[in-house]
Amino acid sequence: MADVNRGNRPLSPFMLGKYYRFQISSLTSILHRITGVAMGGAALLVVWWFLAAATGPAAFARADWVLTSWLGHLVLIGALWALFYHLLNGIRHLVWDAGHGFDLETAARTGKGALIGSAVLTLLTVIIVAMG
Repeated sequence: MADVNRGNRPLSPFMLGKYYRFQISSLTSILHRITGVAMGGAALLVVWWFLAAATGPAAFARADWVLTSWLGHLVLIGALWALFYHLLNGIRHLVWDAGHGFDLETAARTGKGALIGSAVLTLLTVIIVAMG
């Protein structure tokens, strides 16, 4: 028989801030998935660039123009950040797989470390590439 108290049940914890507090581990988990997909898109851009180089000068000039435009640079820097974040968070998961770092304080600290570390590594890489 149908539940008659349907309207009296609470909403999902994600919809009500009083039942569930968003945590850094939630953010890192979501970002890990997003960066994995983003790196797939970035890989397609690199493949397009290589195929254009193999196709001929006109195709390469078009692909190179897109990837070296300000928007292309922005996308490639974002992809670089995604790579570093996914790498650092993947190392974090490997440590978890070894059975370490599960307490809330350590999980939050390593999550912040992955976020800050990926930003620092991205910035350092951009500076080194710009100087060379």
